[in-house]
Amino acid sequence: MTESRGLVLIVEDERHIADVQRLYLAREGFGVHVETDGIAGLAAARRMHPVAIVLDIGLPGLDGIAFCRALRDVGDWTPVLLVTARGEEADRILGLELGADDYLTKPFSPRELVARVKTVLRRAAGPPGQTESVGRLSVDPISRTVRCDGEPVELTATEFNLLAFLLQHVGQVFTREQLLARVWGYPGYRDTRMVDVFVSQLRAKLGEASPIRTVRGVGYSATASSR
Repeated sequence: MTESRGLVLIVEDERHIADVQRLYLAREGFGVHVETDGIAGLAAARRMHPVAIVLDIGLPGLDGIAFCRALRDVGDWTPVLLVTARGEEADRILGLELGADDYLTKPFSPRELVARVKTVLRRAAGPPGQTESVGRLSVDPISRTVRCDGEPVELTATEFNLLAFLLQHVGQVFTREQLLARVWGYPGYRDTRMVDVFVSQLRAKLGEASPIRTVRGVGYSATASSR
């Protein structure tokens, strides 16, 4: 018998899409629970504590944006994979800014969905490493905590991994494509704007303590000191 990888909550109002997602995730050993509206989905997330949530944006009752905001507002950092329609770029970016970890645009392969869920979970687990201290920041990869001037800073799994990766390579400049490959695990992925969104989020949360610097025309790096 295959050991369960944990419960994935699917919140999707198109039943045929949800059924395909359920089938492919179950084949990979995940437990799966499906809800078809946002209010019931949010209640299920709070009740069941899934390892990941596959969340459609266009939901009845409570849309995916409000769903994600409600999770993060109470400190629930369960990895969220947004599912969006092609014309929902503004909503997709807003979802990332609210704390979603990744997104897929319809139509997509169910195999890609499974791969993305696995990747999000690997990022949430994070690689082992030593505590990094830069300026006013301390980043502990074991407890996956970040402190600024001794005070905790709440980060999503992806935000944490991006910051930790850059601090492990202080002074080295990475293009957006390189960061997508090394942090997200998506070599050759074309939508590099996602990197900019997460850098912007980190800077907003860390304020003047942020060690991330933009290298114009190239990408991003971390400096050895922050203000």
